[in-house]
Amino acid sequence: MVSALMEISRAKITEKYGEEIDRAVRSVRKWITERNEPPSEDEILCRCEDEFFGSGLARSAGSHETVVIIDSMYRRLTDRYGILSGLLEDTSINEIMVNGPGHIYVEKDKALVRVDDAFTSCAELEEMIRMFAADVHREINEANPIVDARLPSGYRVNGVLRNVALNGPILTIRKFREKEIDMDELIGCASLSVECAEDLAALVRSGYNIFISGGTSSGKTTFLNALTAYIGESERVITIEDSAELVISHIENKVQMECRSANSIGKGEVNMTQLIRTSLRMRPDRIIVGEVRGKEVIDMIQAMNTGHDGSMSTGHGNSIRGMLNRLETMYLADSQVSVNSVRNQIANAIDVFIHLRRDAKGRRYVEEVAEMTDYNGEEYKLNYLYKADEEGILRATGNGLHDRDRLIRSGYDNMLMGSTAPAGGGEK
Repeated sequence: MVSALMEISRAKITEKYGEEIDRAVRSVRKWITERNEPPSEDEILCRCEDEFFGSGLARSAGSHETVVIIDSMYRRLTDRYGILSGLLEDTSINEIMVNGPGHIYVEKDKALVRVDDAFTSCAELEEMIRMFAADVHREINEANPIVDARLPSGYRVNGVLRNVALNGPILTIRKFREKEIDMDELIGCASLSVECAEDLAALVRSGYNIFISGGTSSGKTTFLNALTAYIGESERVITIEDSAELVISHIENKVQMECRSANSIGKGEVNMTQLIRTSLRMRPDRIIVGEVRGKEVIDMIQAMNTGHDGSMSTGHGNSIRGMLNRLETMYLADSQVSVNSVRNQIANAIDVFIHLRRDAKGRRYVEEVAEMTDYNGEEYKLNYLYKADEEGILRATGNGLHDRDRLIRSGYDNMLMGSTAPAGGGEK
């Protein structure tokens, strides 16, 4: 599917003969539905060849074009997801990005690669988006032109129709591995050090509230999932996500909730704020909230401030301090509380921040780990425990953890001591 440039590319051929391919596919599909029994794949291929050579296409297409056109017809008739089927099955591809019918890109081996293929038209691409939405009982139409959903396979799909996308319908599919990446694998690919992983494991087990920040595709959900492996098996865990992605297989007593969009008449929406509020009535030991983007941050902070130790969440930010500013902005956008009150609540709610970065080569790694120690009425006081150097190698700062009570109660009193006394203060 992802091929080198040929004399005439598959994408160019599909663009040139798009209408004819569509017409031929409809004709063969009609033949299939009128049969008493489903045809074999060989029979479908023969019918595609007959349809091609019996049409005007055979007189205008060259030999290479003939092969591409017949193959294009065949794939659209035998694969549920048509030209995307091969990309979906390719385990080396992490993400599929379709920017209109003629521009398909994938992330493969940490690089963006253009695929030499195309949809025949905007209509075919929109039909594909509707198919993905229907698979998870979601609606997408001109009145609701955006769909964000998780497929049964676990892949996350975002689709936008052409009435709001200027260069045609947009389809983005993020693929997730069947086996989740664990902390050992993250260490193996130099995302963080063994020492840092051990310290974070102790913090999770001891019940510190943790917030993970990072840019788009920096690995926030993957890292969050790896951290959940350190939650005790006897605990009751509630997970709340916009599109369910977390896999916490070692815990039996868990509740997984997912937001739901409104239907075509504007009814039935269930948002993250509602789910966080109802989770508080489910007797959770820990609440794990997927990425916070808006007013749900208020309820997340309140939940962390009301005795649900060990809760975790993620958010978009360029650094730990940048994430703190975003949390404030999201909180204040839907609240009349003063800035100082908001900052105090954030400082009291979140114990540890972890910031991830994805560099120009596609490598994802932990850039900063910091303890929130205080808000003094003017600024947050952060105690940086780990920082990445200029080469992206994570190194301990030498600072010890200030708030050690939960570590000691959990039997980790010898962890996160640092090379300096924890009674010291300040940011490093």
